Amino acid sequence: MEARAYLRHARIAPRKVQIVLDLIRNKPAGLAMAILKNTPKAASAPLAKLLASAIANAENNHNMNRDELYVAECFVTPGPTLKRIRPRAQGRAFKVLKRTSHVTLVLKEKE
Repeated sequence: MEARAYLRHARIAPRKVQIVLDLIRNKPAGLAMAILKNTPKAASAPLAKLLASAIANAENNHNMNRDELYVAECFVTPGPTLKRIRPRAQGRAFKVLKRTSHVTLVLKEKE
């Protein structure tokens, strides 16, 4: 049995999210939450909220034991990119790409 949670259209670049996801992969859910609370990265706060949602899904929807949960799978894929223009000298315009992320988090019970 597994519990999933998704975070769509997060306004943070996927490469920044990937760094934090690598820290919590294959860790118990409680330890993963502690790591996210104490990691000074911009992606930590939304990922902590996502992990809390996945834990709640596991307990309420699948009747899984909270103490037996671990992060079985977590990955990020790029979402749509917002394209903006930045004015530059002599009438030129530079393109600014504001990247978004789709994050998937899967929790399973230890057997």
